[in-house]
Amino acid sequence: MDAPVTPTRSSASGRSSVIDSLRGCTLSGVRVHKEELRRKITFPEYLRLAMREAIRAKDVGAAAVAQYFEAAHAEGAEHVGPAEWPMVVFINSKSGGRHGPELKARLQELMGEEQVFDLSAVKPHEFVQYGLSCLEKFASLGDNCAKETREKLRIVVAGGDGTVGWVLGCLGELNKQSRLPVPPTGIIPLGTGNDLSRSFGWGGSFPFNWRSAIKRTLEKVACGPTALLDSWQVLISMPAGEELETPYSLKAIEETPLDQELAVEGDIPEKVDCYQGVFYNYFSIGMDAQVAYGFHHLRNEKPYLAQGPISNKLIYSGYSCTQGWFFTPCSSDPGLRSLRNILRIYIKKVNRSKWEQIPVPSSVRSIVVLNLPSYGSGRNPWGNLKPDYLEKRGFVEAHADDGCVEVFGFKQGWHASMVMAELISAKHIAQASAIRFELRGGEWKEAYMQMDGEPWRQRMDKEYSTFVEIKRVPHQSIMVRAE
Repeated sequence: MDAPVTPTRSSASGRSSVIDSLRGCTLSGVRVHKEELRRKITFPEYLRLAMREAIRAKDVGAAAVAQYFEAAHAEGAEHVGPAEWPMVVFINSKSGGRHGPELKARLQELMGEEQVFDLSAVKPHEFVQYGLSCLEKFASLGDNCAKETREKLRIVVAGGDGTVGWVLGCLGELNKQSRLPVPPTGIIPLGTGNDLSRSFGWGGSFPFNWRSAIKRTLEKVACGPTALLDSWQVLISMPAGEELETPYSLKAIEETPLDQELAVEGDIPEKVDCYQGVFYNYFSIGMDAQVAYGFHHLRNEKPYLAQGPISNKLIYSGYSCTQGWFFTPCSSDPGLRSLRNILRIYIKKVNRSKWEQIPVPSSVRSIVVLNLPSYGSGRNPWGNLKPDYLEKRGFVEAHADDGCVEVFGFKQGWHASMVMAELISAKHIAQASAIRFELRGGEWKEAYMQMDGEPWRQRMDKEYSTFVEIKRVPHQSIMVRAE
């Protein structure tokens, strides 16, 4: 590091120029020049145009795609080499407030315009199916430039945690199809909580000096070390009935059996409905999901209230007070009672192969299954636990790639507030490599659940149980760490 500089009575303009200079530098003190960066990360033109055409036509074999290949390899054609740091960007231009469209334009200045994909126009699965396949096809025809571009490619996602999860899920299909390597992913945080971004060092908010910071971010994505990230599959099996109003991350699927190693007690309905999804950060049941569900509906009905992360958090806090999260009325409303009335929990402990039932604490009104060390805009409700406590409870130190999740509870709004202020830890329930929740309605007609901030209302049945089974996805995501 440079030696500290003694402050002087320099002019405001002088101070501004120094600050601007620092903002344009990397942590190593070397200024990131726009033209040099553009040269390093921009694909050769024929590859950019061929990929764009393959995605547009939804056909890697389209005639226009073949023409770009033939022109690049025709006799007398100028030889071009691959980019040193090939990357593509997925941007949710609706995120980041008014900065979304400006950021998109800035990114297009720093690389080929065809390498920046607005998710409102090009979906990540389309890029995987047609854009990457275009590179792979050219490589199979002996194009070393396409081969090296595909092998060295890195992805940038500019958006919130939901957007990042969407892209990671689509890239995960490459593992299933044995189309390796899977490109590592870096993040430009544009959401409200940005816990995935925080967990890998990309920060919790869109930087104020973003025009210069974006160059440093792209260089970090290109050169940063990689890290692994677990993801978790959620399977919901419930008595057949009305179709659920589910978030984007949860899809209806054909009937799928639960884990056969854990027998189901009681009667089973003749027909069941099944839903499946994946989370990277957390899954929760209870009052926190109910508040999130109400907030999302309020925001959809009155979008003018949601003008940015700060206003979102203020409205969310106010809404939680109206839902009984802080004050439980002295009434017989079963919707405000402990989850213990409707819930059983079965887990496989770390390094154990057998399922076992664990008790649901009587005071808990919300249960969270957490994968990351960051939750609710950077908090750590699990806490930094001492070795003696870990050993006593049979826990291990929590990491995003350790093959297990942390299960904890919130008692009510006051308890949750103190946990989120990191004055106390949440109610520790378990650490598990697999989980099954069994819910039975009784007086309860519905419960609320959420997955990575996307809530839904879960109908319940008096006679038959609803099951939620959580297991780790076999293949881990590859992230770029900002260091």
